Amino acid sequence: MNDSRSIIAAFVLGAFLCVGLIGLGYWATQGALRVKGMERSVTVKGLAEREAPADIAIWPITFTDVDNDVANLYATVERNNARIMDFLAKQGFAAEAISTSPPAILDRQAQGYSSNDSPFRYTATSTITVYTNDVERVREASTQLAELGKQGITLGGSGMGATAQFLFTGLNDLKPEMIEAATQNAREVATKFAADSDSKLGKIRRASQGLFSIEDRDSNTPYIKKVRVVSTVEYYLSD
Repeated sequence: MNDSRSIIAAFVLGAFLCVGLIGLGYWATQGALRVKGMERSVTVKGLAEREAPADIAIWPITFTDVDNDVANLYATVERNNARIMDFLAKQGFAAEAISTSPPAILDRQAQGYSSNDSPFRYTATSTITVYTNDVERVREASTQLAELGKQGITLGGSGMGATAQFLFTGLNDLKPEMIEAATQNAREVATKFAADSDSKLGKIRRASQGLFSIEDRDSNTPYIKKVRVVSTVEYYLSD
């Protein structure tokens, strides 16, 4: 009698174990299939571009003077500095926006230059720089530089001459909108890919924000900047 009960109990226990193992195998299989399905993904890039006006102008005005007497040369540089400062004041630039660098003096004789190169021994190069947020004023004033030439000031030298540099510093204000636009562009690309492959687009698996770049829109309009970002996004795919 006891032996019969033991056999029945063992049978029932074995049946439960068998069912449990079958269930465990089923769920393990389903889990593996889900994991395998989650491994399917597509990686796309999203682009966002914006144009923005420059908000800072750096305008170096470089000029040269020559003389055989260094004292006379310094006096000429001072006079020309004063003329340029007066010109800039008439153009509406505040004094605090203007800085003057000490002149660089080249002694051609000491440097071993031939006397045939130039009849003057000394050459002075001086730069006055305007740093301002008033980009439009710099653009307008730069068209009036002929006035300085009429006063006998030789612009140019070995530096940037009178070419202004324009900067854009408002990137942080554009970042949220541009990142959103780049992500949306990436999703549109991924959706098209999923449709073409008879799949459904899932959630984002991972994403990385690309570096922002700021360049001149073109060589003729350096005061207009092209801001660009490319984001890389990986999406899950499912059937």
